Parts: sequence; C-alpha cells; structure tokens
Amino acid sequence: MAPFSITLPRTDRYALRNATLPAVCVEGFDTSAREGLVSADIVIASGRIEAILPAGSAPADLAMADIDQGMVWPCFVDMHTHIDKGHIWPRKPNPTGDFPGALAAVGEDRQARWSADDLAARMEFSLKSAYAHGTKLLRTHLDSVAPQHAISFEVFAEKREAWAGRVELQAVALFPLDRIDDDGYFADLVATVARHGGLLGGVPQMWPDLDQRLDILFKAAAENGLDIDLHVDETQDPGVHALLAVAEAKLRNGFDGAVTVGHCCSLARQDDDFATRVIDRVAEAGLSVVSLPMCNLYLQDRQPGDRTPRSRGVTLFKELAAAGVATAVSSDNTRDPFYAYGDLDCVEVFREAVRILHLDHPLDTAARIVTTTPADILKRPDIGRIKVGSPADLVLFSARNWSEFLSRPQADRIVMRNGMGIDRSLPDYRELDPIMRD
Repeated sequence: MAPFSITLPRTDRYALRNATLPAVCVEGFDTSAREGLVSADIVIASGRIEAILPAGSAPADLAMADIDQGMVWPCFVDMHTHIDKGHIWPRKPNPTGDFPGALAAVGEDRQARWSADDLAARMEFSLKSAYAHGTKLLRTHLDSVAPQHAISFEVFAEKREAWAGRVELQAVALFPLDRIDDDGYFADLVATVARHGGLLGGVPQMWPDLDQRLDILFKAAAENGLDIDLHVDETQDPGVHALLAVAEAKLRNGFDGAVTVGHCCSLARQDDDFATRVIDRVAEAGLSVVSLPMCNLYLQDRQPGDRTPRSRGVTLFKELAAAGVATAVSSDNTRDPFYAYGDLDCVEVFREAVRILHLDHPLDTAARIVTTTPADILKRPDIGRIKVGSPADLVLFSARNWSEFLSRPQADRIVMRNGMGIDRSLPDYRELDPIMRD
C-alpha cells in the first residue's frame, strides 16, 4: 500500500473530507465524541476555515481532499523551550548526564561561544525544525546573565520579526535571582525585557530571604506590566518547596499578571497532605504549570554506576489539573547539556507525555496539553484551535485513532498554513558544522 499522501486541491475553496478531529480542539461543532474524537468535513476558503460540517456533508460541488478518517489537529504550541541553548551538544556534551554537569557545561559554552552570530544560527535551526513539525507558537527562555541578556534579546527580536506569520515567538529572561538586589544589573535587565515585550523568569531556590527576592520580582513585573515565567523545584528533594513560596508571593503582592511555573518536580516527592496544600494554594493563586517530561526524565534521579532511576521526575500533573490549574507540557531543551535529544516536535512531546504521565485511559481531552491550554496560558486563544474563521493552520495525519497516532512518530504528517501545505524538509545537522568547530 502506498504511503500516506494527500493532494490538496489547487483552488481557493475546497473541503477536507472525512477527517477525525480531537474534540477538545474544536469550537462551534456539536457532535458526539468517541474517545474524544469527532468526524467532520472542514471547508476551507481563502486560507481560512469557512465551515466545520458533519463527515460526508460538505457540498458535492466542492473540490475535495479525502482524509479517509485520518486525524486533523490545529498547529501546536510549544510553551517552554530554550532555543538559545539548543544544539550545542556536539561541541559541549554533558558526560555525567546530570543537572550539575548540565549547568557547568552550558555556563562554559555560553561564556566562550554565545556571540550574536552563534545564537542566530542555532535559533534559526531550531525554528526551522519547529515549523516543519507543525508548531505555530513558541516561548523560549533566554539565559540572561550579564552581558548575555543584551545579546540574546537582540537576536531574539530579529528572529521574531523574521519568523512572524510562521512561528509566533515569546521570550523569558532566565536570570539568577540571587542577583536581583544588584540594582544596576536588574534595572538594565528589566528595561531590556520591557523593551522587547518579554517576561521575567528565573530559578527561585530555598534561600533564607526567598520571600523578599520574590517580592522584588513581583513588584518589578507589576511596575513594568510584565508577566512572569519561572523554573521551579526542578529537583527530587522533597524539602524544596519554592512552588508554595511563588504562590504565596503572587497572592501577597496582589499581582494581576500571569505567572507560569515549570517543572515542579519535588511536588511529586512530598507527602500527600503537604502536596495537597501546595496544589490548593497554586490553584488559589491562579498559577499555570508546564511539565517538561522528556528533559526531567533524562536528568532526574540519575546516579553514577549501575543504579537504575526510580523516579519519572515529573510533577503531580493530574492532581494539579483536577484542582483547576492550567496544565501543559512542552519540549524544554533540545540537544544541549540539559537534554541530549529532541527536535522541537510537539508530537513527540505529546506521545512521551502520555506515556510518562499516564494521560491515557481515557485520552478524551489529552490533546489540549500541546494546543488549547498552552495557547491560553500564553494569552493567544486564537491559536491551537480548529474553529470557523480561523486560519487553516492544520496538521494532517494518516493515523485514524489514538492507538495508531501514539504508536508511530507520524513522520509522514502534512503541515498546512493558510490552507496550503508547507515544505516539511527538516534542516540538516551539517548546517551547524561551522559553529561546532573550535
């Protein structure tokens, strides 16, 4: 049998017939769902979705592309990445594969190699990959140790302009919170972030004065109209509970902006009573949580020698969601000392998250974690959905059901932007060879 192949009609108005859609991503189409999947025809006109109709009911005079029950998703949202670190593994690996080794390796590479040209080449490679896989909205953290923040945000701004309309970009300043009392550095950082429409980030740790540092952060964010996105409790130590401190700080400061927290691994190591108290406070504070299952599975509970890891290294994803907390998953690092693998492919992220976090049985709303929920968290409710009037930015798969979808990497997918198929050629790693040499 021939490989999955669909010829999209070369006309301004046509229909995708007999498609299978994840119901959680579809708006304005009321029909019964089986395992969270619905059957529909999608009418596309002038690059936008004109109608979503029951399967087989599209007007007979329309040009058609029969999907034969294959899945059709909206384009993806990858809300926590590090495209400034991406793809340095060949020149700066992490031989131990653990967190301290990653910190040391990235610090050395950043100081020695992260020029504007180096960043631009690696960011471009990352964005080419994400686009080819079907991502439309991406948020990246940028290492912002001085003077790197000035270089990285300028390169980011150039990429955001160059990629506008293909991949929408947001940036977070990942800076050392132990330098938040350095008035000169912090003031310059905040000004840089505000000038580029970014967010404030960082890694809160269990310092004696953590609350005071968080108050400074929240005050600066409020005064400059900035949102916050933090790396929190990326450890297996149950005694680390900065997550609770962040929730308390948001409430204490009456902060009206959005606050996202990533990782939150230690929450899964704490006893049920304490974890429940933290989750309730997170929900009350209105924090959003993004889990990074592939990176944390790689880094967490890694020990030297022949000891097998005992922990998955993820947060209490289901419990947070049940408490009403907005929860999503994302790629995190890509081919750098924090994660040696990955390709900014949200299908891979989704597939591994389902397995690692047991998000199946049922899978009814699972598709939301790389589509609607992260789009809402990033304040882009116009993305990650299939709805009338929206651009026909879609990803077509041969898989007809969850078992087929999750059993293969879906390398034969078709990515559509504005109703037209794009060139899905991935960049060759050889493109990066010039910046891998000493």
